[in-house]
This record gives sequence, C-alpha cells and structure tokens, in this order.
Amino acid sequence: MEDANKMTQIKLRLYLHLLFAFCLCAPCFIHAADKPNIIFVLIDDLGYGDLGCTGNKEVPTPNIDRLAAEGTRLTQFHVNSPICSPSRVAFTTGQYPRRWKIHSFLAQRAANERRGMANFLDPKAPAIARAFQSAGYATAHFGKWHMGGGRDVNDAPLPQEYGFDESLVSFEGLGDRILPPGDLSEQSAKLAHGKITRVEKHEQTQIYVDRSIEFMQRNKGNPFYLHLWLNDVHDPFQPAPGAAEKFAGKGRSDEDRKFFATLVEMDRQLGRLFESVDKLGLGERTLIVVTGDNGPTAWARYYKEGIEPPGDTAGDRGRKWSLYQGGIRQPLIARWTGKVPAGRVDESSLVTAMDFFPSLTKIAGIKPPKVRLDGEDASAALLGKNFKRKKPVMWEYRHDIKPGNPSDVSPPLAIRDGNWKFLRNQDGSRAELYDLANDPAESKNLADEQPKRVKELSSRLEKWIQATAPQ
Repeated sequence: MEDANKMTQIKLRLYLHLLFAFCLCAPCFIHAADKPNIIFVLIDDLGYGDLGCTGNKEVPTPNIDRLAAEGTRLTQFHVNSPICSPSRVAFTTGQYPRRWKIHSFLAQRAANERRGMANFLDPKAPAIARAFQSAGYATAHFGKWHMGGGRDVNDAPLPQEYGFDESLVSFEGLGDRILPPGDLSEQSAKLAHGKITRVEKHEQTQIYVDRSIEFMQRNKGNPFYLHLWLNDVHDPFQPAPGAAEKFAGKGRSDEDRKFFATLVEMDRQLGRLFESVDKLGLGERTLIVVTGDNGPTAWARYYKEGIEPPGDTAGDRGRKWSLYQGGIRQPLIARWTGKVPAGRVDESSLVTAMDFFPSLTKIAGIKPPKVRLDGEDASAALLGKNFKRKKPVMWEYRHDIKPGNPSDVSPPLAIRDGNWKFLRNQDGSRAELYDLANDPAESKNLADEQPKRVKELSSRLEKWIQATAPQ
C-alpha cells in the first residue's frame, strides 16, 4: 500500500510538472486560428460627414452604419496627409511619410524629381503587412495602392515586396491589376508587370470585394491580414448606368447624384464583405477597421462651374489638399464581436494613421520590427477603451495641388498638441493658432493673442522638420 501511495505521488508530481511546463509555453501551442484576423478598409477621398453615422441625411449607408453600431466609432482620428500617397505611406510604415521623401501624390518621374520626391516607397521601409506575414499570417492587398508604379514608373516594387502574399491593384500600382477606361490606365497598361483586366470603374469595388471574400474563405482556418483599399469615392464619379437617376431631387447637382450613387453602391458591397465575415463564423476572431485616406474632392473646376464639390466634411474647414480639419480628419470605425464594445463613440482619443502599425501588431501579439516608429500604440482606443496621446502630431503638405476654394488653402505645416493646432509657412510666416476644443471650425486665429504658445509650437515644428529629414 505504501509503495502504491508513493507511486501515486510520483505520478501526481510528474503530471503537475508537465502541466506547469505546458502553461509556460501555452502561446506556442495556441492554434493559428485563435490569432485575430485584421480587415482594414480604406476609402478614397471620404468626407467626414459622408456616412449616415457621421451625419449624412441625404442617402443611407446602412452597412457601414451597422458596423459602427456593432463597434466603436472614433471622432478624433486623423490621417497624416491630406493627399493619397503620403497618407497611405503613414498607414504602411508607422512613420511620417516625409522620412521616405513622399509628401504628395506620386506622379511621373520628372514631376517627382521636381518636387523632391521618391518614385516609390523604398522597400526597405517598415511595412505592416510584412510584420504580419513574418508572424505566419496570410496577407493580401486588394484595391488602390499609389505607393509606386503607374504613369512612367515601371520599376516600382510590387506589393509583394512589402509583405503581401497576393494583390490586385489598379493604375496606381504594378502587379495584377484591373484598369478602367482613362489615360492613366492606358499608361499603366504599357508597363506590364502582371495580369491586366479591363473593367468599368463602377465594377471595381465588387471585384475587390469578391477577391476579399474568396481570400477569407481560403484562409478561414488561418489568421489573415487583409487590405481592402477602395477607389471609391474618388472623382470622377462613374456609377453604373441609370444608378444616379435613382437620386433625382437629392443633392445640389448632377455631380452630387453621381456621388450618392457611388457611395450607396460602395456601402452595399461592403455589406457583402461584413456579412461574409459573420457567415464564415469569423466575427469573434476578426477586427474590422474602416476609415478614409483624406478629405473629399476640392477641384477648382467645381467652383468655376458654380458647383459645390461632392462630399461632406461635417462642418470642418478645408477639404482634400488642406491641413485644416476637413482635409485630415476622418471617421474611424472598429468592430470585433465580443471584444470591442458596441455602440461606443469615442470623442477624445486622438489617433493617427501612423498608429495603425504599432496598434494592430500589439492587438495581434506581434512584435513590430526593431525600428523607430513615429506612431503610438493606440490599441486601447481601437478596442473601445480610453487612450491619451503622449506626443504631438505634425503634418506637411507642400501645395502642388490646392483646394479650389481659397479659404481652404492652409499653410503647408501644422502641429496639433492636445486641442491646440498651429499652422505656418516654411519661413514662419502666416501663423495660425486654433483652439479646437472651442473652435472646431478653425474660424478664430488666436496667434496674436498667444505669442508664447505660437513660439513654442513653431519651435517644435522646426525640430520635427530636422528630425524627420530623409536620410
């Protein structure tokens, strides 16, 4: 009996030892499917007020609105540029885009050189998809790229060099792509580098969504990181034939009605994506984030024709190509069933595009690369909790394209520290200081009343310019 008891005790100690060892190494044994999937939807030229959940009363966006109701919506999210290429670079690298000589849209080689810009994002730059890919995630990019390739730039890296297993882009990138009618598409077709499919513009979003759904179906048992970066709602608006007529009597012009048709169809297609996530049983394993790359269109031709440009900034001053709020403030919606609180509206967390890299990798339990990221870990905000920024945020836009409304043309440099926002020219002139807590429309310039604050913020901008100079 005594020997039996000793044997039982030995077995028990061995069992406890093995159990303890297992607990220490538990992360090593977690099935890949338990890692959260990430779906990042980026909408081109979205106005802050274009969605129903942010104030659009003209037309419904029920699918995006439902996502917001099922998750958290942030009202103080800002992109890091009022124009496409640098905005996307900030999302990708977690760094200020000026570090990579991209401060405006990428164009022809001569135009890039004239503006002191690179022809494409250096593949040596940090890349968020590469971090997920290295951690065993399946990765894909479907939609607008605009970080290299197009026009006469035929040597830009494909999205695969930045960590994507597969991609489908349009005329602002290389690799497999779908090309709608137009001069930029014809230029792209001459560059080769991938399979080219001709489509109508109004067909693009459905194709990208189809590819996204198919990608999810193939990888539903494995973790995945997915970009769905839509060309909507960038003008020219080219909805399906007859679609704009459904909005007769709405808006201020035919341009508005074409915009409404494009917006509603985009929302319908996104509804297919969100529904597929849930039908595949992935809602509790998938963080979906939806935002835009910069404010709505602002071409001078609209004003010359006596037309208000389509797209709504919800009262913010400025639009695309402006460092006023209308050019850089975007809606941000995050949904993760059971993880992100439903129906929450966060009006205080100041989050930027650069924060996506450190935040999403933190949520996924992935170590970011050993480089200095300019973004902060704002994962708390994405998960529906309070977040307070530690550092101010800076912007640069050098005005190679200006908004058509002169009052929307901002100085080219800006800094936001808390609720204070300061803008100025490179030489220090045209100082503008706004208290966004009491003046969100940026209507009262307080620079003359607060010279000490102006001096301090201007000095910080100057130090930032030096610290982020391209190497």
